[in-house]
Amino acid sequence: MTVPLKSRFAPSPTGLIHFGNVRTALFNALLSRKEKGIFLLRIEDTDAARSRESFTQALQEDLKWLGLDWQEGEGIGGQFGPYRQSDRAGIYESHLRTLEEKERIYPCFCSSVELEVSRKVQAASGIPPRYSGKCAHLKADEIEAKKAQGLPHTLRFRMPRKESLDFEDLVRGKQHFSTDEIGDFIIRRSDGSFAFFYVNALDDALMQVTHVFRGEDHLTNTPRQIAILNALDLPIPQYGHISLIVDGNGAPLSKRSGSLAVQELKEMGYFPLAVNNYLARLGHNYQDNSLMDLDALSAAFSVENLGKAPARYDRSQLDYWQSQALQKADPPLLSSWLRESVSKWVPEKEIDAFASAIRDNILFPHDAEIWAEAIYAEKLPVSIEAMSILEETPAEFFRQASGCLSHDLDFKSFSQKVKEKTGAQGKKLFLPLRVALTGQTHGPEMPRILPLIGFERARHRLAQHVLNEDIC
Repeated sequence: MTVPLKSRFAPSPTGLIHFGNVRTALFNALLSRKEKGIFLLRIEDTDAARSRESFTQALQEDLKWLGLDWQEGEGIGGQFGPYRQSDRAGIYESHLRTLEEKERIYPCFCSSVELEVSRKVQAASGIPPRYSGKCAHLKADEIEAKKAQGLPHTLRFRMPRKESLDFEDLVRGKQHFSTDEIGDFIIRRSDGSFAFFYVNALDDALMQVTHVFRGEDHLTNTPRQIAILNALDLPIPQYGHISLIVDGNGAPLSKRSGSLAVQELKEMGYFPLAVNNYLARLGHNYQDNSLMDLDALSAAFSVENLGKAPARYDRSQLDYWQSQALQKADPPLLSSWLRESVSKWVPEKEIDAFASAIRDNILFPHDAEIWAEAIYAEKLPVSIEAMSILEETPAEFFRQASGCLSHDLDFKSFSQKVKEKTGAQGKKLFLPLRVALTGQTHGPEMPRILPLIGFERARHRLAQHVLNEDIC
């Protein structure tokens, strides 16, 4: 029986998920979706001091908001659970006993000071830092004596000697690592907690994960994990190490240089569709540059199109996809998206018409506030640029305009009548009308917003300028 493709996202709940880790989730989700496989969510919460339940809940909400639904794992269950590492200690201990029986692990009593001195000596000699193997050959009685003294100890995995660990990386091709250059490494710390190398690899194998996309910073972890799985006779996933996201200076993207948490993106008003389209192209090439939903993004996703070079974060590109998603949003979604920002001014019965009228003039919900006020406010705010236009326009223009206004609120016929009465045309016609009616020198199309301003409000605004009254 063929094992279905299964990818996974395995975050640590020590903070809110940002661009880097959510892109990792997206690539894994796109692959499983394309192959009609399984996308798994596992919570790697072995860092008890920093892990928070609130972050576990938040990351699930973020994935759901983006539409990255998982078919197995946290909150859903499955045959390979539990799906939180904090609940899997017994599983890890069981496989430690197997490694012990095979003499692939041993206790290490070296102190942190000893290890640091050793690293400095190796670095000074131009040797890649690795464990010296001091405790690798302790006899059983020596080990028991040290334990009897109460000396803290870690457990180290015994790497095979004079071997090459080779694998085909999905993104970077053939990879070769010498076991002698890696050295023996810790898989359980002195406090009893497990190291990433061990539990991450073990969980992937036991949960039958077949494909793993992760950041290229994990590339050197892979030979260690392959060695562990080989020692336990467990299956090895296909690993693909994707490029890191960098800022404008080529440095790893950080919160300081613009990395945003998914929750921040949501609060700012970004559409999930915009975020997905931007991230899907950050380190992955699509021939189709149109806005695509997740089905289309996954159908066109290809491992061959994943780049090796660092992916450069560009906020303007994210905003471009936001504008594309905004234009594609249907009326109910658009109204729901900006309702909270403009509820102070816009009547509920007119929210759809208002949203449609200003769609081309906004990027985020808060951008709609200026137009909500310009259309509905009783006391109209006027921009500095608009004030100069009002001062330059004769009061007679507004007197004539007020008389031309009719209840049908057809801006085309209204402006034509004003043109005939005043002789004004072009900017001399349309700019004073816009300024008097909205307080702004630019904005949504007047034929669309004049009906929202309404006859009484429009007539009042025009009449104010007959006497050159200050309406600020």
